[in-house]
Amino acid sequence: MNQTAFGFGLGLRAEHYRDFIDRRPAVDWLEVITENYLVPGGRPLANLDRIRRDYPMIMHGVSLSIGCTDPLNRSYLTELKDLARRIDPWVISDHLCFTGVDHTNVHDLLPLPYTEEALTHLEGRIAEVQDFLGMRIALENVSSYISYQHDELTEWEFLAELARRADCLLLLDVNNVYVSSVNHGFEPRRFIDAIPAERVSHIHLAGHEDHGSYIIDTHDHPICDGVWDLYRYTVGRLGPLATMIERDDNIPELGELLAELDIVRAIRDSTELEPAAVGVAG
Repeated sequence: MNQTAFGFGLGLRAEHYRDFIDRRPAVDWLEVITENYLVPGGRPLANLDRIRRDYPMIMHGVSLSIGCTDPLNRSYLTELKDLARRIDPWVISDHLCFTGVDHTNVHDLLPLPYTEEALTHLEGRIAEVQDFLGMRIALENVSSYISYQHDELTEWEFLAELARRADCLLLLDVNNVYVSSVNHGFEPRRFIDAIPAERVSHIHLAGHEDHGSYIIDTHDHPICDGVWDLYRYTVGRLGPLATMIERDDNIPELGELLAELDIVRAIRDSTELEPAAVGVAG
């Protein structure tokens, strides 16, 4: 499997299957939601196979629950590995979170406490997953709405240390950084400054719902000016990393997303890199 980051991508959604099959628009790669393709057979998998002929792919999951205290779900990992054999993704990603406890799935991406104990717990579980899959995985920073009294590190310190200890990759969601910075009152550039560029597999951009004193990560709006500005800063700081746009609800015609992707290209192509970012693979 090839884990070299490159170019500009979109999240593949069923509404756009025919566009990618019939028109083959100029997108460098596509990210697929892993859980949509774990059932053997059927139209989704048939469409995935057809589109995979023309586009490299990333697998992005929501069910790994890497931070949970329950044992890892070996059946899920086997399905994950089988799908990876089928489409040969250049990276497999999921969220740095837990999704339930005591074998009960709450179907939400719950934030972790940023403690030494959590780091140790995650290091072992990530090693187990990476050994099983035979490749490093990328873990995404989630948007959050609560924090823990016993936190010992900031989120950005925790992420950087986890990537170092576990030898894993990071999926840097710039929208989630922005959302959490508003919800928790921190400077988002401090987060970006702490991220080791060499660990970032790719970048997510998305829209959200702004409620004034708080923001909800919904992926159902165009990208806002604040996220564009933070992305511009991220490119200057970390380099021209592979970048994609997510849209999960109120999904528009593909042309609207391609126009947003043109903005991504323009920002990445026009942003002056800081000296430390020069040479980062794009």
